Amino acid sequence: MSFHEVRLPARLAFGSTGGVERRTEVVTLASGFERRSTPWAHGRRRYLIGAGVRSLDDAAALVAFFEGRRGRLHGFRFRDFTDFRSCLPSGAVSPTDQPLGTGDGETAVFALAKRYDDVARPIAKPVAGTVRAAVDGVETAAFTIDTTTGLVTFAAAPGAGAVLTAGFEFDTPVRFDADRIDVTLESFEAGRVVAVPLIELRI
Repeated sequence: MSFHEVRLPARLAFGSTGGVERRTEVVTLASGFERRSTPWAHGRRRYLIGAGVRSLDDAAALVAFFEGRRGRLHGFRFRDFTDFRSCLPSGAVSPTDQPLGTGDGETAVFALAKRYDDVARPIAKPVAGTVRAAVDGVETAAFTIDTTTGLVTFAAAPGAGAVLTAGFEFDTPVRFDADRIDVTLESFEAGRVVAVPLIELRI
């Protein structure tokens, strides 16, 4: 899958709307009881951007970004300002925010994830310089992070039973979900962009 490690400029996301969707299959039996199942292990985010774009310069910047991604062809990073930290959006990242795994004395590589109740969402696009990690509640700097995959590699495999945690900021991997952008000229220096859809990618 083709992905560009570039983030949509924040000013182009102002006024965006969006959220998470699930796919649930519901079968109603003759008795009136239901059977419910889902083929999705994780939710998928969708967004509409462009509603806050009012200047022609910003409209041009959005069109340029769209062209750079070749429409729906290439994925990119998007900051969802309602959900971009391992903690609450108003909080400060802590190395004990999210469980990372349990040491076994042999494994040194662990994948970032963010928990929502009992659902663990894989985090593949952490933001460089924001990842913190701890072993048994003690912060450590003896690790490296791959910001293109979300994999944390400790310098030495944590001991058996060690509780590993991490904190981080992250972007949501998305692509445009349309091959067209419409811009309305409202004055010599002002324009309006028809909302452009984005959809989260499975990475």
